[in-house]
Amino acid sequence: MMDIVKLQKLQSFVDTACRIVFFGGAGVSTESGIPDFRSQDGLYHQQYDVPPETILSHTYFENHTEEFYRFYRNKMLCLTAKPNAAHRKLVELEKAGKLLAVVTQNIDGLHQMAGSENVLELHGSVHRNYCQNCGAVYDAAWMMLTHGVPHCEKCGGRVKPDVVLYEESLPEDTLKKSVTAIANADLLIVGGTSLTVYPAAGLLRYFRGEHLVLLNRDATPMDDMADLCIREPIGDVLGAIQVR
Repeated sequence: MMDIVKLQKLQSFVDTACRIVFFGGAGVSTESGIPDFRSQDGLYHQQYDVPPETILSHTYFENHTEEFYRFYRNKMLCLTAKPNAAHRKLVELEKAGKLLAVVTQNIDGLHQMAGSENVLELHGSVHRNYCQNCGAVYDAAWMMLTHGVPHCEKCGGRVKPDVVLYEESLPEDTLKKSVTAIANADLLIVGGTSLTVYPAAGLLRYFRGEHLVLLNRDATPMDDMADLCIREPIGDVLGAIQVR
């Protein structure tokens, strides 16, 4: 049963805000059928010969490239997923002129599929894959049809997902834009993230606005900083918000 008092409080925050930023993680997409990483049902709790966080590292990508792509196609590409109520509500807020930006750690492209325009992808996207030799770009559907290590149709170079792996740096331009958006927000809504992955989680320290809201199934290290914490499905929570 949804906590009506908390929902009313969130509604009041949304009503009075004019510069909202949404900062989201894997929990935003679980209601679309994409598994998260750190929950009990997440990828990191499944049994593999090599831990997923090792497979998704730059070192593993370079040293065990074919195994990396096998895992990537099987577990990271979910091209049948559709946006859920949370994605759709953020589109409404943006169209109403209340939402400045979506800052996301997700690589699934569901925010754009729903219709969000100002999406800052901290960890890249599965929908962009580029040849490391000539720079040719391929989409996720092309990647899904390849076998073994994918090679460029133009020059034969290795095609790498435009996804930030462990040991790699976040894209500097996206990071700067995210800092600016969060610093200018009067309401920061954080959803579906454990707030344990840095440097992404560290972006919250740039927020100087009125209200910080955390929407997450489990407790986070930053709950004490928040004006409001709701531990309900994000789609249910945001779906219940009126845009006015």
